[in-house]
Amino acid sequence: MNEVLIVVDMQNDFIDGSLGTKEAEAIVEHVVEAIDRFEGSVIATRDTHPESYLSSREGRFLPVEHCIKDSDGWKIRKEVEKALKKKDALIIDKPTFGSEKLVEVLKEMDQKQPIDQITLFGLCTDICVVSNALLVKAAFPELDIRVLKDCCAGVTPESHEAALTTMKMCQIEVL
Repeated sequence: MNEVLIVVDMQNDFIDGSLGTKEAEAIVEHVVEAIDRFEGSVIATRDTHPESYLSSREGRFLPVEHCIKDSDGWKIRKEVEKALKKKDALIIDKPTFGSEKLVEVLKEMDQKQPIDQITLFGLCTDICVVSNALLVKAAFPELDIRVLKDCCAGVTPESHEAALTTMKMCQIEVL
């Protein structure tokens, strides 16, 4: 079985930095364990913004500097980065919530060897995880797409649950 794991935005700013939450801090150990256990290809995304972030459309709606390229907050959490390196993970920088490049990479992988299943998790459930899960589902409508809820955290516990419900309604399996 050809499986792919997508680890979404496990970056310092979303864990204990400018947009961090106690819920995000609480999933780090689960994320590392899930990466370590996974047998298959691993891709990680990294939210990436320029120093001019606050003047962008996103920055006007979310006026908190975060994930500025090459800053400490932009970096993937050390424990997660170590687990990703052991799996020789591909890291994709993305300038917005959902990544078109991620879908392109998955389509290239699927051309070489058909993908049987894709699993996603990371931060934030209610923004980047749900955006990428829906893009992947749209690109691969017949594929089993799964999200591991214990390896996700949202901006709030309520918005995390709402995103999980949205993904379930779109036939993404929430485990």
